[in-house]
Amino acid sequence: MARTIGSYGPKTLEAIRKAGLRLIFEQGYSAMSLRDLAAEVGIQVGSLYNHISTKQELLFELVQDHVNELIRQLDLALEGKQGPEEKLRAFVAFHVTYHMSRKREVFIANSELRSLEPKNYEAIVALRSAYEARLARILSEGVSEGVFEVVDVKVATFAILALLTGLCTWYRPGGRLTRDAIIAAHEKLVLSGVTPQAASAPARSIRKPRRVAAV
Repeated sequence: MARTIGSYGPKTLEAIRKAGLRLIFEQGYSAMSLRDLAAEVGIQVGSLYNHISTKQELLFELVQDHVNELIRQLDLALEGKQGPEEKLRAFVAFHVTYHMSRKREVFIANSELRSLEPKNYEAIVALRSAYEARLARILSEGVSEGVFEVVDVKVATFAILALLTGLCTWYRPGGRLTRDAIIAAHEKLVLSGVTPQAASAPARSIRKPRRVAAV
């Protein structure tokens, strides 16, 4: 590929990161080479080292930036929300919306976690735990107030995250349902799963016993 941009500057770094994200998503971290990356950006392989020291550093920074942004935007989405139910609805709406538009980042952050070196792996797991802890706190608050009924907060946290993140495997823009409809469906699934059964069960009509004539 012909050289299209200079070897220095923030624009080149941004081009490297975008190309790296796409190539890792399409080829996998192990299969992607720095030669492929340089060709995609339009620079010499040696020029990559003006911006990244190793392929591992690129992967780590892509995943780290993704999780940091996830946490930052979640905190904004939860700002001003009152009560555990409102917070949980806000969490669901944010998580679903974010994951609809960040399919590549989400896929890499999950599938390439194993490709991180131990130190980098531990750093990312710590960040992911911080994100999970925000949901766990919402659930714990709901349980303490009697709004939610959860057997185990940690299990419920992982189950809800798996449900919400799972849409990355099937969601396609322009499909049968609108984004709002998809968000509403996930909100109903999550809320119905943590709402106390007595509160969610429909009221049953009490039938009077049938009077039987004496023989």
